[in-house]
Amino acid sequence: MHIRYAGIITRKDSPEVLRVGRELADWYRRRSIKAELDRIDPEMDMLTILGGDGTLLHVADQAARHGIPVVGINLGNLGFLTEVAAEEMYQALEEILNSGLTIEERMMLRAELLDEYGESAGPPMFALNEVVIVKGSTEPMMRLGCWADREYITTYKADGLIISTPTGSTAYNLSAGGPLAHAELQTLIVTPICPFMLESRPVLLSPKTRVTAQLAPPSTNVKIMVDGRLGWTMHANDFLSLEAAAKPLRLISSPHKGYFDILRNKLNWGGRDPGYPLPEVLMT
Repeated sequence: MHIRYAGIITRKDSPEVLRVGRELADWYRRRSIKAELDRIDPEMDMLTILGGDGTLLHVADQAARHGIPVVGINLGNLGFLTEVAAEEMYQALEEILNSGLTIEERMMLRAELLDEYGESAGPPMFALNEVVIVKGSTEPMMRLGCWADREYITTYKADGLIISTPTGSTAYNLSAGGPLAHAELQTLIVTPICPFMLESRPVLLSPKTRVTAQLAPPSTNVKIMVDGRLGWTMHANDFLSLEAAAKPLRLISSPHKGYFDILRNKLNWGGRDPGYPLPEVLMT
């Protein structure tokens, strides 16, 4: 894939990141690549995200909608999605330009809030990590009826409910006791937050499933968070409808860092050991 036009998205309110973005734009232009800062054009061949995972999540919907591949440069903190370290930026981008792109398709979620009569509360929202129904800190636990397509799952009595993608399995889902799912899997993960009944466990569903959750009285005015942003306020008897979005995010991955390399480094698995090659007898 020939890169002719690149976008650069910088973390907001960071003069230092903006400075790096301007330097990167000059670096692209010296290679005869048109570059623009903090703008997404459907004609772009690639987006370079300078920041942390939050910066990437902020633009994932637009990038997925236009099918623009995204590479994340970690100028933030954790960096599961922005996996290229700052000091590796130019080397990694040079490899992308010279050797081509390794692109992973990451499932996204489409969420829509409906009232008890089935009327939409507004346009749908899209998430790369998760959609969360969560109560206020001082309110009693909520009751959420939940269905997989037309099949009733259960009524969760909990502080909230997380519906996440495999990409989001390392985020809020993991903190709430949900499973890790390899990023290349296609599945919806439904995880209750602090459930009243210990047997209320996370479930993994087909990516073709539509998940519906209804807020049961007397709970009302709970929040729906979409990738960390406030989506809607949910009232008693409202429905939240979720399904896999039609278009995935096209994420450019590093050929030098595997999924478990990133987990070991970010989650400190095994004390960040360097890893061990598969024995030669099993390499065939």
